[in-house]
Amino acid sequence: MACQARLDAPGTLHHVMVRGVERRRIVNDEQDLKEFVARLGAVARETATSVYAWALLTNHAHILLSSGVQGLPKFMRRLLTGYAVTYNMAADSGEV
Repeated sequence: MACQARLDAPGTLHHVMVRGVERRRIVNDEQDLKEFVARLGAVARETATSVYAWALLTNHAHILLSSGVQGLPKFMRRLLTGYAVTYNMAADSGEV
């Protein structure tokens, strides 16, 4: 079940939790970890989102951030859609 809409304005502090579907893995190896962290940093810079802390586990992640002018939804969409495409391409190519 999806969360209800959050109050979001530039500078709003959020604790975001991302979980794999049915609590499945979202990272399989060191390469996935590096890809997620690199994408987190790149999208944060591009959207002027301040990331204060993050924890990435095999089946979920926690991110403490302050949203930028583009807002939390755009940041999360860019982070997670881009990562999911990369993750699924690796799985389809047999790298996982």
